[in-house]
Amino acid sequence: MKYFLFIFCIVLFASCDLFKIQEKESNASEIVAIVNTEKLFRKDLEGVLPKNINKGDSLVLVNSYIQNWAIKRLLLEKAKNNSSLETVNQIDDLVQDYKESLLINNYKEQLIKQKLDTIVSEEELEKYYLLNKENFKLNEELVKIRYLHVDNNMIDIDEILSLFKSDDINDLEELEKRELSFKFHQFNDSTWTQLDKVLLKLPFSKGKLLKKTKFIEKQDSIGLYLATIKDVLPRNSIAPISYITSTIKQMILHKRKIELLRDIEKIIVKDATQNNNFKIY
Repeated sequence: MKYFLFIFCIVLFASCDLFKIQEKESNASEIVAIVNTEKLFRKDLEGVLPKNINKGDSLVLVNSYIQNWAIKRLLLEKAKNNSSLETVNQIDDLVQDYKESLLINNYKEQLIKQKLDTIVSEEELEKYYLLNKENFKLNEELVKIRYLHVDNNMIDIDEILSLFKSDDINDLEELEKRELSFKFHQFNDSTWTQLDKVLLKLPFSKGKLLKKTKFIEKQDSIGLYLATIKDVLPRNSIAPISYITSTIKQMILHKRKIELLRDIEKIIVKDATQNNNFKIY
């Protein structure tokens, strides 16, 4: 009797598990909408709902998804019925061309990642720059400038003024130590900066900033502005190599990329010809 009871329990539990599996499969294959002969199943709605969404919002989202699905299917059916065979064939050709282009471009990108040498030496940069200098004319003004903006109520403003005017590297380092007390600043005057960006910060005229000057200052209700213009490059000047290094590097890499792809195409054609996979009659 005990043995019979044990067997009965096992069969009962197995039956329950089978029922749950069948119920789950049934829910997954449950039809939620039909348009002509096409069906939308409950399983197709998986992933539509974000996590932690309330019941009301989930119902709205699901209904919207079903409506959009139905409209798309209906429009597609109308489009097919009202399109000529020639139009359908043209679209099929466009789709095929697009698919082939995607596959080819993806293959090329993979080859470029594997084979393209992305290291550009300083000598290569300089050679490219010298050969193409006339193509690197500026369409903006550049300045090498040091500037500073401080509050009017700073108690040590005279000392700040003295440190800013100094050419001593130690004085500049002392200024840098106090940078948190400045509204904004730029102490590195060895790099080129777009003048338009400087004009957004300083209340000086464009003409004044386009002249080399040891020191200029201006005070208003907001604070005191200090500036030193070390060098100037007007519009249409040849851009300095330091300013366009990244641009030149991209140009060199683009040229390498084109040459690499041409070489790959030549190798592919050569191999196909040698293996009798490509013939011209």
